[in-house]
Amino acid sequence: MPDALDEQRPGHSRARPGPARGRGSRRGVAGTAALLLATGALAACGSDDGGSTTLTWYTNPDSGGQAAIAERCTEEAGGRYRISTSVLPREASAQREQLVRRLAANDSSIDIMSLDPPFIPEFAEAGFLADVPDDVEEAVTEDVVESAIAGSTWNDELVAVPFWANTQLLWYRVSVAEAAGLDTAAADTWTWDDIIGAAQSEDVLIGAQGIRAESLTVWLNALIASAGGAVIAENSDDPEEIQLGLTDDPGRRAAETMRAVADSGQVSAAFSTENEDASATGFEGERGGFMVNWPFVWSRALSAVEAGTMDQSVPDDYGWTLYPRVDADTESAPPYGGINLGIGAFSTNPDLAFEAAQCIVSAENQKEYMLTNGNPASNSTVYDDPEVQESFPQADTIRQSLEQAAPRPQTPYYSEVSGGLQREYHPPSSVDPESTPEAAAELISAVLAGEQLL
Repeated sequence: MPDALDEQRPGHSRARPGPARGRGSRRGVAGTAALLLATGALAACGSDDGGSTTLTWYTNPDSGGQAAIAERCTEEAGGRYRISTSVLPREASAQREQLVRRLAANDSSIDIMSLDPPFIPEFAEAGFLADVPDDVEEAVTEDVVESAIAGSTWNDELVAVPFWANTQLLWYRVSVAEAAGLDTAAADTWTWDDIIGAAQSEDVLIGAQGIRAESLTVWLNALIASAGGAVIAENSDDPEEIQLGLTDDPGRRAAETMRAVADSGQVSAAFSTENEDASATGFEGERGGFMVNWPFVWSRALSAVEAGTMDQSVPDDYGWTLYPRVDADTESAPPYGGINLGIGAFSTNPDLAFEAAQCIVSAENQKEYMLTNGNPASNSTVYDDPEVQESFPQADTIRQSLEQAAPRPQTPYYSEVSGGLQREYHPPSSVDPESTPEAAAELISAVLAGEQLL
């Protein structure tokens, strides 16, 4: 499934972090302790079970996979520690809010937390994440795909532990691509223009996420990165000094591509509200043709076949390849998502928490999590496993996509940046390659300077 933030809806404002502080700072945010106490008692931590230390792992909702990993790691710890899981709210904004409120009050009950990658710079800048020891960094980055390392990094330092990684592929109906004359042997070089032409030729749908939500930011960011640019051209701890790359040539090329898809005549009638599930539904139908989406669409199709609601011939016609290129001579930069682990800066047992985190992200646990919950591994060796290859015939493509993938804008002010993009680039049919990038840059800059609200 998509990572939690991909389903976040607009309108949730992120509290701006305080002044920049070095990694490992223990200074809390003033005025939040009373707010925290009003939410209820803090979870207890410490020793029980005859001296075994209890570590609390705040997890995002899943199908029980993280709880199962916690049990296995507790068993493997041999009494050194036990891991207790506490499930965060389903909405990414609510997850962040709960963690920030606790951490702002120096809550020592947060030992390990599952974090969406876009939150990591904010948490690191606010001093909410414990420093990653050098030996731990070396261990948890070995054989890990580059995008997951980049997504766990802030100011050139690893500040979180890569756990599972996600990426979007281009899914296509093989019969449609062949009928349109596309060379499926060279599918990894297809451009958005190729896809538009083929969809028009065969009168089939192009699935992409045009909804005013995080999904739109994911799409736009991938288009800009695939064109060789970046939403943030020059980063800074000072929000007023952040330089945006929206009006650069790659930014305008991305806007052209988004508008071309919207104007192609091959998107759904509800394209401006289309999310990942809606894209998958259209792709499964009689007019299914091409779609950019996360790997969950494969298990979704197999489950439908098993339930008797889809004929086996439908997934048999599925093809997959790397995210489409914006320009033929430039390799694509697919979306990156997933979950990484942060160790709470105020934990009373950071050494044990890092030890537990290394167990959680072991190749064996990532494999099991991928097989049971469908969430792709960040450890590249998992993709060579025969069971993974059998369950995910697109495993090699997922791994390659993760190696090429680009994180979303890394900044403590991500909410402001993403919210501004969603406001100006929606609906996709209204995007003007000349005026929209300029308007978005002006809006986001004004918001970052405190001169305007989203």
